[in-house]
Amino acid sequence: MKQNGRLPVAVLGAGLIGVDLAEKIMRSEFLDCGLVVGRDERTPGLRQAAELGLPVGTRGIESLLEAPEPFAIVFDATNAMAHAEHAERLSLSGTKLVDLTPSKVGRMVIPSVNGEEVLSSDDINMISCGGQASIPILHAITQAHRVDYVEVVTTAASPSVGRSTRLNLDEYIETTQDAVRDFTGVKDVKAILNISPAKPPATFRVAMSMLGEGFGTASVNAAVEAAADRVRSFATGYRITACVVEETKVFVAAEVTSSGGRIPRYAGNLDIINSAAVHVAERCAAVGLASIGTETS
Repeated sequence: MKQNGRLPVAVLGAGLIGVDLAEKIMRSEFLDCGLVVGRDERTPGLRQAAELGLPVGTRGIESLLEAPEPFAIVFDATNAMAHAEHAERLSLSGTKLVDLTPSKVGRMVIPSVNGEEVLSSDDINMISCGGQASIPILHAITQAHRVDYVEVVTTAASPSVGRSTRLNLDEYIETTQDAVRDFTGVKDVKAILNISPAKPPATFRVAMSMLGEGFGTASVNAAVEAAADRVRSFATGYRITACVVEETKVFVAAEVTSSGGRIPRYAGNLDIINSAAVHVAERCAAVGLASIGTETS
């Protein structure tokens, strides 16, 4: 435990996601960012982290393993292919992992749907930005309506999609599809990712199409608005831009803008997954800090 009463955490990965994540952690009342790790000292993200006053490491997972004390939580912002090794090597340290790659190694978590499961999971998978933006809505609709088919089309601006995400495009699509199936119970699911080269850059958005029976305008709208409100409790730039309901079809569109910091407003894909990751880590930290207070009182 740090002297400032916050839980010590580290960020593994210094790309687009990692640097924004570190800055969000700095604003947290529950988390203390003790290290940002990359694999090349020339990485722009490491320079930016150092400019923020954060300690940095340049040897990847080795920098974490060589730290004087283990971190309570490590955010893995590298790539899906590397996460299994990271999880195995950190398993003996008692560190909880929050995985921002589409690896499917840990328990898939949507904070507003099954956020309580983070307390019992040592490896928490945040699925994908498209999953975080779409699944709260899809889960809410399928709880009260029969849905036979789901299609999720995610569009992100090219400058907001980093190298690791581009390496994991297949994993991104597969993990998003599997998560939609898991959280909705719908078997027939299709996920599509568009990386837009448009200038000015397109705001991150997700379009959800559903086929089923007995959709009602009032009930669908109520489910969508309630789900969106829960997401906005930690991702303030989340908003519904369309909700069209027919008896056998539903179309819902959502956009996410960044809440500020070092990423542009259009990069809502980075904002929503990082905001969700910090939110679940803060939930773990709050419980841990409360238990420590109970033991020492």
